[in-house]
Amino acid sequence: MRLSELTHPNQLHGLSTAQLEDVACQIRERHLQVVSTSGGHLGPGLGVVELTLALYQTLDLDKDKVVWDVGHQAYPHKLITGRYANFDTLRQQKGVAGYLKRTESKFDHFGAGHASTSISAAFGMALARDVRGEDFKCVAVIGDGALTGGMALEAINHSGHMPNTPFLVVLNDNDMSISPPVGALSTYLNRMRHSPPMQFISDSVQESVKNLPFMGGELPPEIKSLTGSVRRLAVPKVGAVFEELGFTYMGPIDGHDISQMVRTFQAAHRVGGPVLVHVVTTKGKGYPYAEADQVGYHAQSAFDLTTGKSKPSKTPKPPSYSKVFGQTLIKLCEQNKKIIGITAAMATGTGLDLLQKALPDQYIDVGIAEQHAVTLAAGMSCEGIRPVVAIYSTFLQRAYDQLIHDVGIQNLPVTFVLDRAGIVGADGPTHQGQYDISYLRAVPNFTVMAPKDEGELQRMLVTCVNHQGPTALRIPRGSGEGVPLMEEGWEPLKIGRGEVLIEGDDLLIIAYGAMVSPAIKTAQILSKTGIKSTVVNARFLRPLDQALIHPLARRIGKIVTIEEGALAGGFGAAVVESLIDQDLLLPTFRIGIPDKLVDHASPDQSKEALGLTPEKMSENIIKRFGFKSDQSIVSPSKSESYNS
Repeated sequence: MRLSELTHPNQLHGLSTAQLEDVACQIRERHLQVVSTSGGHLGPGLGVVELTLALYQTLDLDKDKVVWDVGHQAYPHKLITGRYANFDTLRQQKGVAGYLKRTESKFDHFGAGHASTSISAAFGMALARDVRGEDFKCVAVIGDGALTGGMALEAINHSGHMPNTPFLVVLNDNDMSISPPVGALSTYLNRMRHSPPMQFISDSVQESVKNLPFMGGELPPEIKSLTGSVRRLAVPKVGAVFEELGFTYMGPIDGHDISQMVRTFQAAHRVGGPVLVHVVTTKGKGYPYAEADQVGYHAQSAFDLTTGKSKPSKTPKPPSYSKVFGQTLIKLCEQNKKIIGITAAMATGTGLDLLQKALPDQYIDVGIAEQHAVTLAAGMSCEGIRPVVAIYSTFLQRAYDQLIHDVGIQNLPVTFVLDRAGIVGADGPTHQGQYDISYLRAVPNFTVMAPKDEGELQRMLVTCVNHQGPTALRIPRGSGEGVPLMEEGWEPLKIGRGEVLIEGDDLLIIAYGAMVSPAIKTAQILSKTGIKSTVVNARFLRPLDQALIHPLARRIGKIVTIEEGALAGGFGAAVVESLIDQDLLLPTFRIGIPDKLVDHASPDQSKEALGLTPEKMSENIIKRFGFKSDQSIVSPSKSESYNS
């Protein structure tokens, strides 16, 4: 069968193992060709090709439900569910999404971009099925890294308590998350991987007993109980934990042996209760470079298939905010042994991999467990440690109660660095860091800030670790502004103090964080039309610099706020509320992300669509305030840019 002709996964039914292996080769070829051209997740999908084909051989996807955890390992699923023809639009604007999306395909039964949700969702479908008296299979496919998430363990605890609910969990165990997983559970799974397969031992015992002459082919309840005990004795380490939690355990099995997996999945479907099939796979399978460097090839920008090397950027870029943060934190840790960096399985993405290599004793990775990371930091701070917790903006949402209950209310000196804040691009709605401004505004005792550039980031980090209370610092994805950086000796900022960058009498522009540079460019465009603006770098969201903002607002009379975050409850809302509290009812135009999901596209495409470019903001400001201009809107020249 040609992969290009496959439009429905049920077309796989009846294919021989050799035919399925041929389809697997075609999937890998298409997967590599597309990701090497446009970028995307590589290693996760390559590792589950055979698993996907074998599992779908045993399911009727017109009615059965499969929930893939996170979804970045579901590219093979997409290729056999009708998306082969337009797969080359992967993660591009209006193209195929990088994660599962219910609105994209009827076969995407549950959308996800965050880990550890699959077991809860699939078990919810199983319970709904039984309530409605329907008959279909429900399967969750989860990686060993995602199994470290508390939500996954909560779901196992619940579903194992329902012995009469047919439900299958496939544990895709490749000894990896994005980076190698951490913790006791990872160590336990590692021991299981090196144990012999034991999934059919109870069947073997039962068959042997049933064949005794006096049994008559049937097992009395006492013997059935005995065979279960024999099984537990035979597998003290292999799956014992899952067995005791109420699951029938099968495995570990070879995740690249299609025929063995088909037999195991068929047996699992016959059990009639919760089953966990432990499948051992190799992340990056079939592409030597990805197998050899499973962290580096988890996701890739465009690269050369022959050499495995990334295609170089056409123009040199300043260091990323994440790298500047990581390098600065190393210096601070060297100066103060009480500073500890904490991440939740995102060392490379947040820049904490630099700290891990330089000062491993001052680095902690808790696995995919954001809630635990926050409260762990709170506990450490009670004993005089100064934790710096680096988590993506979108992932910190998962620990909101801990931010309030464990850190904010107790006014503990924990620093949070929110990476990937704002528009992040091709990963789509699940990864856009558009809500942290809104959700941090209300947390008691927090000081919340965002730098205009990587130089100010350094000063803000020093400000945070010196502050005697909880702090949060948001940084965007990607390269900095290219400003000069200091190696050490950074001056802390005064809490709650902004700065005036440009002065003018016609308009007050108050910008926050990464939008300061576009705000200056907007002011330069407006200046060409005769509109003179005062531009303020707010620096702080909480506390807001009312002593600076209110007199300027009263004098100028027209206000624009600019932020790269949700307008609902955002930075602009904070400014408006502060003005209203002082009875300053002034015309104010808030620019930011409206109440909508930001789909996958490049950051520039998303900002253009949202009106967050200097050209669009200039046009909208003129329209909003009725400014008259005889000149067209033009971009500032390079010599007028903020970087100069």
